[in-house]
Amino acid sequence: MKRSDIAHLSFEFFPPKSVRGTHNLLRTARRLAEYEPDFYSVTHGAGGSVRDGTLETIRILRAEGFNAIPHITWRDDTRETMVSLLETYEALSVDQLVVLRGDIADQDDVKPTTFHYARELVELIRTCTGQKFRLNVACYPEVHPEAQSPQDDIRHLKDKVDAGADCCITQYFYDAETYKEFVATCTKAGITQPIVPGIMPISNFPKLLAFSSKCGAKIPDWLRIKLTFMQGYQAKIREFGADVVADLCRTLLQNKASGLHFYTLNLARPTQAILTRLIDE
Repeated sequence: MKRSDIAHLSFEFFPPKSVRGTHNLLRTARRLAEYEPDFYSVTHGAGGSVRDGTLETIRILRAEGFNAIPHITWRDDTRETMVSLLETYEALSVDQLVVLRGDIADQDDVKPTTFHYARELVELIRTCTGQKFRLNVACYPEVHPEAQSPQDDIRHLKDKVDAGADCCITQYFYDAETYKEFVATCTKAGITQPIVPGIMPISNFPKLLAFSSKCGAKIPDWLRIKLTFMQGYQAKIREFGADVVADLCRTLLQNKASGLHFYTLNLARPTQAILTRLIDE
């Protein structure tokens, strides 16, 4: 498989919290640049935190020549503060956004002036900026943890694309059939925008378990059993994980997936190990 066979390729980072973290992130960005990504996205932070860190990280990456785009969430925002933030990103020549509701750290702390759904934020961005930004939104092949039902989850996604979203990026998963079925369901619901699979490398099993439990991503029994038996053998987990995820990516792309979006956790090597197996020299 060639890089040109992957219609879309992007990498997700989170804002570093120290000078050392910034240096490490830039090193990661430089290493992954060889794969000619469409963009690097920078998260907003759990619970709606670190907005300033997101903006500063965008500035740093773009100053180095990387096409970095921000995650935009509604947490603690009024219309005025959101419009101001959009103007700031427009001034930096950012032309894409990842638009999310964002995590809610405390339901009792939600201000009445904030947005409550990603759809509302998509609507505001389209109203205030027209088509200046390409808008990416999140979707959940294994259903959002807060959704009342799979049908309810699809309805919320349809609301977002009807409001003006251009592309959907999935939560990570490890079953290619799950993605295939999800795309078919979306198509039946009238969702025709590209649905890019989110890819999580496997390098630390305990952390993967904890994160998957929080976000609702499923780890297939066969994979969980194999990783459990490998605990304590980190090198074996890394090699096995890279093989498994590379096979997943290959299957997805062979089945006409819209591309790949990697959740890098600011690390280059786990993603490189997958892409080295996937892309021919």
